[in-house]
Amino acid sequence: MTAKEIRQAFLDFFASKGHQIVPSAPIVVKNDPTLMFTNAGMNQFKDLFLGEAPIKYPRVADTQRCLRVSGKHNDLEEVGIDTYHHTMFEMLGNWSFGDYFKKEAIEWSWELLTEVYKLDKERLYVTIFEGDEKEGLAKDQEAYDLWLQFVPKERILTGNKKDNFWEMGETGPCGPCSEIHFDSRSNEERAKINGATLVNADDPQVIEIWNNVFMEFNRLKDGSLKKLPAQHVDTGMGFERLVRVIQGKTSNYDSDVFTPMIEFISKSAGVAYNADAQPGDQDWGQAVTMRVMADHIRAIAFAIADGQLPSNNKAGYVIRRILRRAIRYAYQYLGFKEPFMNKLVPLLAAQFKGVFDELIAQQDFVQKVILEEENAFLRTLENGIIRFEKYIQENKGTVMNGPFAFELYDTFGFPIDLTELMAREKGLSVDMEGFAVELEKQKTRSRAATAIDTEDWVIVSEGEEVEFLGYDDWEAKAKILKYRKVKAKGKEQYQLVLDRTPFYAESGGQVGDSGILIGEGEEVIITDTKKENGLIIHFTDALPQNLETEFVAKINSLSRTLTENNHSATHLLHAALKMVLGDHVNQKGSLVNADQLRFDFSHFSKLTDEEIHQVEAIVNEKIRENIALKEERNVPYQKAIESGVTALFGEKYGDFVRVITFDDHYSKELCGGTHVKATGQIGYFKIVSESAVAAGVRRIEAITAIAAEQFIQEQNQLLASLKELLKNPKDLAKSVEALLEENSKLKKEVEKSVSEKASGLKNALKDKAEEINGIQFIAALVDLPHADAVKNLAFQLKDVVDNLFLVIGATFDGKPNLTVMLSDNLVKDKGLNASTIVRELAKEIQGGGGGQPFYATAGGKNPDGLKSALDKAKAYL
Repeated sequence: MTAKEIRQAFLDFFASKGHQIVPSAPIVVKNDPTLMFTNAGMNQFKDLFLGEAPIKYPRVADTQRCLRVSGKHNDLEEVGIDTYHHTMFEMLGNWSFGDYFKKEAIEWSWELLTEVYKLDKERLYVTIFEGDEKEGLAKDQEAYDLWLQFVPKERILTGNKKDNFWEMGETGPCGPCSEIHFDSRSNEERAKINGATLVNADDPQVIEIWNNVFMEFNRLKDGSLKKLPAQHVDTGMGFERLVRVIQGKTSNYDSDVFTPMIEFISKSAGVAYNADAQPGDQDWGQAVTMRVMADHIRAIAFAIADGQLPSNNKAGYVIRRILRRAIRYAYQYLGFKEPFMNKLVPLLAAQFKGVFDELIAQQDFVQKVILEEENAFLRTLENGIIRFEKYIQENKGTVMNGPFAFELYDTFGFPIDLTELMAREKGLSVDMEGFAVELEKQKTRSRAATAIDTEDWVIVSEGEEVEFLGYDDWEAKAKILKYRKVKAKGKEQYQLVLDRTPFYAESGGQVGDSGILIGEGEEVIITDTKKENGLIIHFTDALPQNLETEFVAKINSLSRTLTENNHSATHLLHAALKMVLGDHVNQKGSLVNADQLRFDFSHFSKLTDEEIHQVEAIVNEKIRENIALKEERNVPYQKAIESGVTALFGEKYGDFVRVITFDDHYSKELCGGTHVKATGQIGYFKIVSESAVAAGVRRIEAITAIAAEQFIQEQNQLLASLKELLKNPKDLAKSVEALLEENSKLKKEVEKSVSEKASGLKNALKDKAEEINGIQFIAALVDLPHADAVKNLAFQLKDVVDNLFLVIGATFDGKPNLTVMLSDNLVKDKGLNASTIVRELAKEIQGGGGGQPFYATAGGKNPDGLKSALDKAKAYL
C-alpha cells in the first residue's frame, strides 16, 4: 500500500464504523493560551473534552497535521539523527465523545491493524496502565481482559504513569492509555532478544504506532483527580510510523512519505543518500542532512500556509529556528551556499494534493517567504563565521568560552554542535558548562515572562452552554456560571464565564470588548474578553460581592462602535487591494481595535503612492455608497465556499459559518466579528502607513471615523501654521521651495566663511607648534561652529606638520569637545593612541569618547575643564 492508500484506508475504516470524517485543524493554534502549535490530534477537540462546547458528532475521525518542537514534546534535536522523530507529522485519530469506550476502541484497533493493514500479529505488543497506589488508581483490568481476546498475555505489558497514563497538561482531562507497539526487527534478532523487553526502551526498531487514551478523569489544580461526567476515547496513530511498518521499512525516511523528497535533494546535491550510514561514517552527516531537510520543509511550509510567518518571537521564532537548522545542515554537509529549501515546496505541495490543499493553494507565496528567509540567514551565517574567525584571532588558549558560543547561538543562529565542529577544526574545545549557564539564563527569563498561574474553576451556577448575544444586543441580563483566579507577571485577575453575554471575545484580529457588570448596588469593570478553547472568558480585577445575583452585562458602546468601523473597513480594504494589486492578495493577519486597523497581506513589493491613492479612493467610494450589511448566519460551509466567499488560510471553520457581505459583487467574506450596519457609518478611511512585515507580506495601517477626522484636522492646522509662518503665500509649495534654495545658498556661504577661518587657524596653529623630544606639540582652544570644522582643521594640520601631536578644545552649543590627532609614525613607532589619550583628557570635562589610534574625539559637561585638559596633554610628552 502507498502512503496515500494507507491514509485513506484509515478514514474509510472509521467512516464504516459511524465516524464523521473532519478536516485537519491548522497547525498554528489560536484561542488557546497554553499552546502555540497543534501538537496532538485531540487539540481541536479540547473544548469537547472540557465540556465547554456542544458535541455535534459523538464519533469523529481525521488526520491531523501536528508539530512538536517546543515545550513538553521537544523532539527537534533528534530529528534526522534517528529514524522515527519528526517536526511535523500526521496523527491519524478516532474519537468518541461520551459514546463508545474501551471495548470498541480496542477491538477496532486490532481489526484495522491486522485485517485491513495485514500487520503480522506476532510482531504486535500492547501496554496497559499498571495502576498507581499514590493516586488511588487500580490496574486497568478492563483493558487487559479486552486485549486477551486478541493478544497472548506475554505480549500484554503493564506500564507506569509516565508511559500509560495520558494527561493533557498539568491540569485538565486525563486517563489511562493503552499503546500498541510494533517489532520491525529481523527474525534472527527477534529470536535472540524478546521484543517485550524492548517496548518503551527507545529501541529504533520496536516502536509505538498507536495510543488509545481512555479519558475518565479531570486533573485539578491541587493535583487531585475528579471523575469526568462522561467517558471519552482519544486515539492517535503516527502516520509516518504506520506507513513504515506496513511498507516493511526500518526507517520512517525509507517509506514513500519521504523518499521523493530525499531523492530530489540527493540529485540536486550530487551526493548519494546512504540510509545505512552510521555515526563516524564519512557520509553520516550527509544522510542526516537529507533527512533533516526532507522533514523540516514540511513543518515550515505548512506553518507558513496556516498563517505563521517566521519571526523573532514566539511561534514565529520556532518556525525560523526549524528553517535555520535545515539551512545550516545543507550549508555544512551538502555545500548548498545558495537558497535551496524553497525549491522543495512544489514537490511537497503535489504530494499533499487532495489531503491538505492549503499548501498547493499558496505554493508561490510559501516558496517566496522561504526564499527570503534563506537569503537572510545565509547572510547571517556568513557574518557569524566572520565573528567566529575574529574571536579566534583575538583570543589565545585551547577553550572557547561559553558566553561567546551562546552569542553565536542566540545572535547568529549557530546550533552548538556547529560551533563545536568549527572549534575542533581550529584545535579548540568549547566551554559547554558556560554555554549551558547562558542558555539556562535565557530560558529562565523566557519562563518568567510567560509564567501564568491558573487556579481551578469554581462553579457558581449549573449550566454548560454560553449564549453569545453580541451581534444583536449590547447589553443583556446574565448569571455567572463559574470563575477562577489567574496570576500573571505578579498581577492577580479573575476570569468569569457568563451564561449569556453581549461581550465579543478577541478573535480573528478583533480585540475583545470591555464594559461593566451591573449587580446589586455595585459595578464590576470588565477589562477584556477572550476565548479559550471556544469558551468566552471575561477578565476583571475584582470579583462581584454577590456572585449568585443576576447582572446586567453591558459593553463599552463607543469602543465597540469604533472597533466595528475599523473591522468593516478591513473588509473593504481587502477587496480594494485585490482590485488594485491582483487576486494574489490574501489576508495574512489583522488587528482591529477602537483606535486603528492593521492589515497584513501577501504582496511582494512596496505599494506606490498611486496604488495607495487608488485603494483609498475605492474604499471611500464604498463608504459613501452606504452599502447595507448583509449578514448570513449558520450557512453550510461548502455552500458558502461555492458562493464565492473569501475564506482565510489558517482559520478553522466549522460546518456552519457566518458570511459578511458588503455588495455581492465587491466584498463577501467568512467572518465571526462584529460590523457596521451600513458602510456610511465608517465616515472616512485614511491609510497612514504601508510597510514590510516579512518576506512577501506587507502591512497597511489605517484609521477611520473620529481618528480620521482628527488626523485631517491636525494636517489642516499644520498647513495653516506653515502658511502663517510664510506670510500666507498664494503658492505654498513654491514659497517653501524658494526658502529651501535660500537656505542652501546661505549654508554654502557660511561653510565658505568657516573654511576660510579654519585655513587662517591652520597657519596660526602651525606657527605655534612647540617641539618636545622631536615631537611637534600643538594645543589650542579654537572658536569654530561645529565638529566637522574642527575635524577638517585637524586633518589639514596633519598634512602640513610632521611628527604632530595635536589637541584642540572647542565648545558647541555650550558643550565642551576635545579632538586629538597624531601623525601615523607616532602611533606606529612611539605606541601612542589617540583614543586612549582622549579618554583620559575627557575626565577634565566630565565626559568620555574614543575613536581610532590616530584620531579621536570626546564630549563632556564641563567647558571650564578644557584648559586643564590641554595642559594635561602636554604631560604625555
